[in-house]
Amino acid sequence: MVAADAIARQAIDNNAVVVFSKSYCPYCAKAKNVLDSLNAKYEVLELDLRDDGNAIQDALNNLSGGRSVPRVFVKGKFIGGGDDMVSKKASGELQKILQEAGVL
Repeated sequence: MVAADAIARQAIDNNAVVVFSKSYCPYCAKAKNVLDSLNAKYEVLELDLRDDGNAIQDALNNLSGGRSVPRVFVKGKFIGGGDDMVSKKASGELQKILQEAGVL
């Protein structure tokens, strides 16, 4: 479990934007589509394609208060999931967050 904590923390710390996702999840696709529509640079960890994906989800629960995916982090801060990304884009908040993170 410590390894999963380290993997999650390293992904969050080493990437301006990271999406913890599952390849088949429609909400994850929604979050990635929003980022793609803005041409944002981001990293994705597809947890269903990893042997330690379940453990990483448990680590995300400790880090962000939930283990559901998608979990989108910008500059180390959890900013939400699929619906959150759509509403933040519609309000312009997401663009501001991503510009400040230097990924737009």
